[in-house]
Amino acid sequence: MELILALAIGVLTGSGVWLLLRPRTFQIIMGLSLLSYAVNLFIFSMGRLGLAIDKEPVLQPGLPKDLAHYADPMPQALTLTAIVIGFAMTALFLVVLLASRGMAGTDHVDGTKGKDVQEMP
Repeated sequence: MELILALAIGVLTGSGVWLLLRPRTFQIIMGLSLLSYAVNLFIFSMGRLGLAIDKEPVLQPGLPKDLAHYADPMPQALTLTAIVIGFAMTALFLVVLLASRGMAGTDHVDGTKGKDVQEMP
């Protein structure tokens, strides 16, 4: 399970960085989204019982109520908050993308027209 999670985080991070280096605005937005998903998976996996199956989420019956015997709910709370903030940021970026495309006539990051961009009427 840990190997699959590590591979998923690595693939998401690599794909996100590759998309961040692309010249188009939409690809940069998608790269930021993939990087945020990778960070969310990483934070979620930091909880003690984040990768366990059929375990109690916080308190386990029959064990003392000390810090060594329960899962930390903070990674789940941080991940949920990051998902909500990431969704709002993606929506804002898409609105800015559409406004920039309408004003500049291109979606290249540096503002220049690429070879594959056609003239807008």
